[in-house]
Parts: sequence; C-alpha cells; structure tokens
Amino acid sequence: MKRDILVILLAFVSLFAQAATLAETKTLADTAYVQGDYEKAVKLYAKLAEQNPNAEVFYNLGCAYYRIDDMAHSVLWFERALKLDPSSKDIQFNLEMARSKTIDKIVPQHEFILFTYFRSMTNWFSLHTWTIIGLLCFVLTLVSLLLFWGAGSITMRKAAFSSAVLLLLVTVLSNVCAQQQRKFKQIHTSGIIIAPAVTVKSTPADNGNDLFVLHEGSKVEILDNSLKEWCEVTIADGKQGWIPKKSFDLI
Repeated sequence: MKRDILVILLAFVSLFAQAATLAETKTLADTAYVQGDYEKAVKLYAKLAEQNPNAEVFYNLGCAYYRIDDMAHSVLWFERALKLDPSSKDIQFNLEMARSKTIDKIVPQHEFILFTYFRSMTNWFSLHTWTIIGLLCFVLTLVSLLLFWGAGSITMRKAAFSSAVLLLLVTVLSNVCAQQQRKFKQIHTSGIIIAPAVTVKSTPADNGNDLFVLHEGSKVEILDNSLKEWCEVTIADGKQGWIPKKSFDLI
C-alpha cells in the first residue's frame, strides 16, 4: 500500500516538474520571439513541439520560421497547426501569407461546389466545439420529444415535434463534422516540399523522365508511399509523379 502511494506521489511530482519545464521553455521562447531573436525562438518552439505538440506551439513555430524567411518550414508548421485546429482564422491567415511567398503558384482543380461547401462548413468550429454542439442538441432533442408526448395542445405538440426534428438534424450534422475533423487529424497523406527544388520524375528513379519542378513550400498529396526512397505524389492542379522522400516532410 505504501509503495503504491509512493509511486503515485512520484508520478505527480514528475508531471509537475514536466509542466514547470514546459512552461519555462515556452516563456523563454516567447521572450526570444518578442525580442526579435527568431533563431533562438525557432529552437525553443521546436523543442516544445516535440515535448508538447499542440496547435498553439505549432502556430508559434510557423511564425518564428516566417520571421527568418524560411517559408518551407513556416508553411509546414502552419499546416500542422491547422490540422489540429482547422477553425482558427489566425492560422488560416498566416498560412496564406506564407504560401504567398513561395515560388510555385499552383492553381487547384475545380471540384464539385457541394464538396467545397461541406469542407468549409466542417471547419466552422473545432472538434471539441462540434462534439459539444452534438451532445447538447441530442439532449435538447430528447427534451423536445418529452414535450411532444406530454403536451396537451396540438400547437405545442407541433412545435415540439418540429424542434425535435431540427435538433436531430443538427445533432447528426455535428457528429458528421466532428468525425471528418477527427479523420483529418489522424490521416497523414500530405507533405510540404522542404528541399530548395525537386524535379518530379515519371518513374521512381534518378534516370526517369523529368516532368516538372517543385520548389520549397509546395504542398503534395501522397499517392504511393510503399517504396523505401521514392514516393508518388500529386499536386493541386492534378499533375503527378515521383519524388524522393527526403525532399518533403509529412504534415
């Protein structure tokens, strides 16, 4: 019994010490950023990103890289931050700013407007917020059904039934949006080119035909990741080919 208590106490002390260390590192990183020592800020935020990955740290790291004019890593970390918090307007704005300073200006293919609208709607709120909305609306749906069964007048019954149907639809929509965000966070099939430039090949070999060139900061979608050193990718305009795995980092 005493041993169990001692283990629990040691665990609490360890967690407290770790939290204190993270807080101290963040304070040092924030101070370095404010003072304009962006190289130091990058190192400290990168350390935080390894120890305590979250959207805020990723965002700050993206900002620090932006300040030292490293647009490839700035885009990479803004993309990683957006994956964790797709509803953040600050992340979206800074990501677009970083993208505007990259070399490649890729015009995306047109997609069915409903897909675009649904993706946008999914990012209205965070995963946490969508979950709360879904739970709240489900509870209110049950309350509306109880009112429907217990109401004495036709008017009240109609109003309660209409409310139950509407709330049920919102519940389903919230769960779908939350599930899409959860899936988006878990799947890593995109990457950012970090090499200054990479020639996309027709085959996974150095002697393959040259198709086109991508520069640092460009985003690629992974099609085939089964080979050891090469990966088949596609870009937003539909072009595809093979690039070395060392030329990009996963989002």
